Amino acid sequence: MPAEAGEATRGVDASRAAQRLHEADFVTVSAAATGDALAATGLLVRACRAAGAPFQSRVRPDPETPAPDDDTVTIRVGDEASADLVLMGGARPASLDAHAVAAAVDGADPSPALALAGVKAAGVTPGADGTGALLDAAKRGGLVARRPGLSVPTSDLADGLASSTRLRAPVSGDSEGARAFLAHLDLPATLGDEAHRRVASLVAVEAATSEGASDRAPMAIEWLLRPYATPEGPFETLGGYADVLDAVAREAPGAGVALALGADKARDVALGAWRDHARGVHNLLDEVTTARYDGVFVARADDAAPGRLVTAARLLRDYRSPEPVALVVAEGAAAACATEPAGVRAQIARAAEAVGDGSAFGGAVQAGARFNGDVGEFVQAFTEGRE
Repeated sequence: MPAEAGEATRGVDASRAAQRLHEADFVTVSAAATGDALAATGLLVRACRAAGAPFQSRVRPDPETPAPDDDTVTIRVGDEASADLVLMGGARPASLDAHAVAAAVDGADPSPALALAGVKAAGVTPGADGTGALLDAAKRGGLVARRPGLSVPTSDLADGLASSTRLRAPVSGDSEGARAFLAHLDLPATLGDEAHRRVASLVAVEAATSEGASDRAPMAIEWLLRPYATPEGPFETLGGYADVLDAVAREAPGAGVALALGADKARDVALGAWRDHARGVHNLLDEVTTARYDGVFVARADDAAPGRLVTAARLLRDYRSPEPVALVVAEGAAAACATEPAGVRAQIARAAEAVGDGSAFGGAVQAGARFNGDVGEFVQAFTEGRE
């Protein structure tokens, strides 16, 4: 699947950026509400601490970059804008660049596991696209180990299945249904490799063959399979870590920053936000009405927070949409997700502007918007104005 945050691939001069942090009187980090941007923020802020630079960080769907200030180093993560340092994300995850910057800061010891969780959240396979050195370092340090099974954050598989925002299946959003599904498998109390393989195989079949599943569903479920276990991490698997980062960035960004910084008790708060986010998203998808247009599959919801719409659009694209672009729209907010870089930010921005005073955020693959205007007119503007 494509990288989630944008279309550009841009590296950074890590040594120069690290020097700026050492010299900074103050640093502001403005990050988009994605798992990749959140992980990158954690790496950068930890580097600021090591450099002795005072800092402020903020995660939100449409981050604002402070006005230029000679005494402040401004950093923008996950979205292109004017700043002293821009880590755009996308095909080259922001977490990869953030780890490089942090590694160049004297006294910093950036976590390769956190960076890899951001990479995974961005839709990039750990070890691919320039992340091989990160993966090797994590393996050498005993931070990750490949095993069969599912990429969920908790040892409770029913909890992981019901609350995963990377799976759309009959058990999604339904804890009791997930427990009943697993109970039928008669699994041992302690899961070995064979039991993990069995669960993963059956979940993959359920996701690919359930009612309404698209032709992309069998490919989408690959994200969830053959996880890297993280014995020293806050969650059971690297993919589970990534799922929580993505969800909490959109549901409770303050808790997300605390998680990325490794704060005490942040794990439990983040897991609660992850469950809330997943429940809200899956309930939303259970109730939407859908329509198919040329190149766009549209789902209309009664009401939802913009962050939940973004996750819903990704799930719709991956598991239900017969078209290359999925659009989820509610009163005053919308999100779109494409299978390839397709300029969806520009398109959703034009639609928002066409129906009223609107604003957009995100990248060429995944984007959202707020708007003032009629939902039907917004859908018409989006579907008729595609490039």
